[in-house]
Amino acid sequence: MSGDHQALALLLFSAFVAVTLGITTWVSRHRQGSAEEFYAGGRLFSPMENGFAIAGDYMSAASFLGISGLIALFGYDGMLYSVGFLVAWLVVLFLVAELVRNCGRFTLADVVASRMNERRVRIASGTSSVTVSVLYLVAQMVGAGSLVALLLGGTSEAARSWTVVGVGALMVIYVSMGGMRATTWIQIVKAVLLMAGAIVVTVLVLMRFGGDAGQLLTSAAERSGHGKEFLSPGLRYGGDWSARLDFISLGLALVLGTAGLPHILSRFYTVPTARAARRSIVWAIGLIGSFYLMTIVLGFGAAAVVGTDGVRASSAAGNTAVPLLALDLGGGAGSTGGTVLFAVVAAVAFATILAVVAGITLASSASVAHDLYASLRRPVSREGSRYGEVAVARIAAVGIGAVAIGLGLLARDLNVAFLVGLAFAVAASANLPVLLYSLFWRKFTTRGAVWSVYGGLVPSVLLVVLSPVVSGSPQALFPAVDFHVFPLENPGLVSIPLGFLAGWVGTVTSSEPPDAARHAETEVRALTGAGAV
Repeated sequence: MSGDHQALALLLFSAFVAVTLGITTWVSRHRQGSAEEFYAGGRLFSPMENGFAIAGDYMSAASFLGISGLIALFGYDGMLYSVGFLVAWLVVLFLVAELVRNCGRFTLADVVASRMNERRVRIASGTSSVTVSVLYLVAQMVGAGSLVALLLGGTSEAARSWTVVGVGALMVIYVSMGGMRATTWIQIVKAVLLMAGAIVVTVLVLMRFGGDAGQLLTSAAERSGHGKEFLSPGLRYGGDWSARLDFISLGLALVLGTAGLPHILSRFYTVPTARAARRSIVWAIGLIGSFYLMTIVLGFGAAAVVGTDGVRASSAAGNTAVPLLALDLGGGAGSTGGTVLFAVVAAVAFATILAVVAGITLASSASVAHDLYASLRRPVSREGSRYGEVAVARIAAVGIGAVAIGLGLLARDLNVAFLVGLAFAVAASANLPVLLYSLFWRKFTTRGAVWSVYGGLVPSVLLVVLSPVVSGSPQALFPAVDFHVFPLENPGLVSIPLGFLAGWVGTVTSSEPPDAARHAETEVRALTGAGAV
């Protein structure tokens, strides 16, 4: 890319970073010592504010860069991500949002532990939440590296690596200094910027083809190199039986995984009531639905304008399709319009990454401090314990950031939407079964809860390690070796049923009698909000 691209994009990057650091500094002047302030922002956000923040938290680099790239490369099959990510919110709206807000306090483990042996359940749920969060963080790191590689012409691996380190450092600052309040406002600003950027590029794509969607699709098919197959199912997932099972597995993971994501569940605690939590989801669905419709136009637009080969030449995984599309729509390389539009889109994508990693890091550090640390330490006074938790959460943010940076450098050549699909599979396997059982099954026991978490977590992670994602293919993390024995790239088809099965087996084989009184109390609280924090 030209020096103008680099200078303008870096200027916009710097402006957003300066604004977000300003928000964080301003928020850090408020008292952040209490757990409620640090984890939940004092529960003071309105449904609209929280809806924008949820949308900002959810519309990640996988959405803006990864999904559009997959559609540009694989056409119809790439749209599965757009549909799956959106439909998942119906599960959240009807089964999870209000009940979680009424039963919990800060984390997923709060909901499960309300009627179980608290220590064992918190350790299991905390471990699962941190695992899911780290997988999700890796995708954002890969997206950041791809952006900077494009900005610098793809020649500087050192700059790409340092970008991943820089994003990790910024997310630690956001979380440790500003907590949930700063993170929420960063996500709101980012959601507004992302929607505005997506609308502008979508309108320009449609204008390029005279508002004719048919012409857009026809041009995309012609320039894809696949002809009409580009617009039909099967280009990516229509080969042998394993590819078709992978399609089903990915669909299950995307639709069921959202309800088990720790950073999404934690957003329900930032509003004052369960009704506000439900209204937040309605706002979020409106924003997210509009955005995912635009990603379809952006993906096919990139195929039609840039060409599938052009997208693949820049990034084999397709992560740079939207910035390349913006460059062409603005007038092409070297033009003022192209330079400005490319820089704006790249800056918005970078803002997306920073906002999402802040939310995920906060959720995972809360799980470390509120679930793991609080369960393992000796009980102390309430105030002392809470202050200790916040201090540990800040330290945990540093450790989680370091792990995410290391894995992000390792996985830098994988598609970010694909990586998020793996995180969704683990969330749907380990977190969703225990959450639904705890809310709706009267006979559920502590053993069932612990078995459900580990029965989904261990197989899902193990199957990923033994899949073509890690070894045995040119696109794998370790392409030079082959120890894969599991044929599917996404483990959801196997690991999600195992999570539910393990919870059932653990419960029916447990000698512990279910606590009918505590279940009744949880049920009343979940449905009415009586006694909720």
